Amino acid sequence: MSVLLFGLFIAVAASTCWLCHLNRRHVTQHGGTIPEGFESFITPETVARSRAYTLDCNRLDLVRSLFNNTLLVLFLFSGLLPLFDRLIQGVTDSFITRGILLFLLLSWIRTILDIPFSLYGTFVIEERYGFNNATMRLWFSDLLKSQAIGTSMLVLTVAVCFWLVQLSPMRWWLWVWAFLTLLSLFVMQISPHVIEPLFNKFVPVTIDGLQEEIEAVMAKEELTVSHVMQKDSSKRSRHSDACITGLGKEKRIVLYDTLLQQMTHDEIVAVLAHEIGHWKQHHMLKRLFMIHMLMLAGCWFSFLLLQWPGLSGVIGFENLSFSARLVILGFIILLIKFPFTPLWAWLCRRDEHAADRYACKITGNPESLASALIKHSAENLSNIHPHPLYARFYFSHPPVVERVRYLRELSYIEGLNMYSITNAPRHLAKPATYD
Repeated sequence: MSVLLFGLFIAVAASTCWLCHLNRRHVTQHGGTIPEGFESFITPETVARSRAYTLDCNRLDLVRSLFNNTLLVLFLFSGLLPLFDRLIQGVTDSFITRGILLFLLLSWIRTILDIPFSLYGTFVIEERYGFNNATMRLWFSDLLKSQAIGTSMLVLTVAVCFWLVQLSPMRWWLWVWAFLTLLSLFVMQISPHVIEPLFNKFVPVTIDGLQEEIEAVMAKEELTVSHVMQKDSSKRSRHSDACITGLGKEKRIVLYDTLLQQMTHDEIVAVLAHEIGHWKQHHMLKRLFMIHMLMLAGCWFSFLLLQWPGLSGVIGFENLSFSARLVILGFIILLIKFPFTPLWAWLCRRDEHAADRYACKITGNPESLASALIKHSAENLSNIHPHPLYARFYFSHPPVVERVRYLRELSYIEGLNMYSITNAPRHLAKPATYD
């Protein structure tokens, strides 16, 4: 059984490396080409830098993945997990404390081992391409804050989950799922007020004249402007973005200050309208529902598998504790999830196209969103020529060339006054094929 599990892991790792190789080769061959319609925004120098940046980031990710996979194999199949398990059992007899110690140690070790990769990515690659604004002091401050928050959450989660396992040996999977669901919703609710301000400052958008334009767009959707915030992301990086955070009344749209500096008013409003599209079409709630239903299935599957006497034997060892068997279970679930990666990516890309259509409907200006996407790609040196298979497998957003082509087809139709955005012809109801 251990040979079979090891072989499955090698197959997954090899597939990941192969996809990465396809993408690297595709970017190397085509990454210097300016896509049609991008000429006004992207120069040959920009696409050359984008290709180099993509390859450098890809190389770092590949090395990091190989390093982590090697350590994972050694930890599971060389006897390190049973050794950790025995050491912790010798420290305490408490079922809950054993679980906390094992997962806490693994979390800390993983963080420490990842520090060199994170430092290289921030202070070598990001610095090389002019993105990094963080100081070493700020970087370590962020690390310590993240670890403090992560450690607190890990201790709380493991303690409560293990307590529920003790309390209800035959129904713990249901109670653990309920607790994890409530905890995640609670964290999302308090995050805008408690966690996010520890790292960034958030203020209402302050650009002259922009507030009125935002009010006009949001009035169409009967939304209040108090939810549109500006984030001081430039103190760490020149990368730009926008996002939705929180739930219910605490839900808000966040625009990076770097994005506000790079785009015109019409483009900012188009980006804002896109985020409103996610909001109004309940994409976040739908994804949350799917995630928690999958979590419920995962908890039930975990309950069944943890009752199997042969679980410890799948890595060639016996008589492992509940905590150690959970680690093995997590490894198995990781392998099971891999084939479903492209399905989740497709669902996310579908939501992005739906939000794009919504933005075009409420602004009546598809070209502004198209130009905003091109500028965003140029400013962030994004990979505008990913391999189609790699993009379909991993990308949560459609490739920018595909999105811009789609938006400009909508813009053309609007210009002819043939159709409304909400009644786009059948061939525009799904993303165009990227070539």
